[in-house]
Amino acid sequence: MKVIIITGMSGAGRSRAADWFEDQGYYCVDNMPPALIDSFLEMASVDTNRLDKVVFVADLRSGSFFDKLSRVIDDLRNRPGVDLTVLFIEASSAEIVRRYNEVRRSHPITGSEASQEVIEDEMRQLEPIRKKADLILDTTNLKVPEMAAELDRMIYGGSGSSNFAVNISSFGFKYGLPSEADVMFDVRFLPNPYYVASLKRLTGNNRKVRDYIFKSELADQFVDSVHILLRAMIRGYIDEGKYHLNIAFGCTGGHHRSVAIANAVAEEFKKDGMRVRIHHRDLDLQNKGK
Repeated sequence: MKVIIITGMSGAGRSRAADWFEDQGYYCVDNMPPALIDSFLEMASVDTNRLDKVVFVADLRSGSFFDKLSRVIDDLRNRPGVDLTVLFIEASSAEIVRRYNEVRRSHPITGSEASQEVIEDEMRQLEPIRKKADLILDTTNLKVPEMAAELDRMIYGGSGSSNFAVNISSFGFKYGLPSEADVMFDVRFLPNPYYVASLKRLTGNNRKVRDYIFKSELADQFVDSVHILLRAMIRGYIDEGKYHLNIAFGCTGGHHRSVAIANAVAEEFKKDGMRVRIHHRDLDLQNKGK
């Protein structure tokens, strides 16, 4: 099990880092009392609840519990089956003061203004944990996309696209548009198997339906063109610190054409080595008479 403990300065970007890890498929737990980490991992190791990648965000908000973090780190490093990385995030005291003033928030430890003195005191308290860190990330001069790129370099060696999640779905226009889609394509220009008696009750997952659709040169041309377009977009998404893209393909009923095209595009991205998830939203609705 891969375990990441994110700790460090308040206002330095711990939550941003946790969001990034969540986009990489990690299960994230914020403000976890260190004394409970071991119990959580025991529960997460049971087959019915098994987790392979977990992130804990632990900091001085945990009060006296935070004193136990050093011992927990030592225990986890000696625990079989656990691959532990401690990530310490920091920024200059002046930058942290600026960030808190910009959003008009109180410092979470004192509940009062984020002054230079408060932040320097937090730095002193965190120094023993900082010395145990495997990775130290200074976010003083980093914008969010730059921080994401630096995390990608630290954790994955800067591989970028191999960690990008491409979420591909099919849908039927007659059942409404998918609200979660970032990019949507209408494939109703392709030959419709619905009007072929032997194919009507089959789906786009069936080889006969797929072969019928791809008899049209337009189908192959469309898949190739969409693949090229989306790959270019994904490079831009990664540069902007984003790690997933939701792509939807629609036809009339979400039963034939959109399913076959979504599957074909998904295969292209799998060949690129990307993480691909596919979901056929309306696949069963036609046979249910809806």
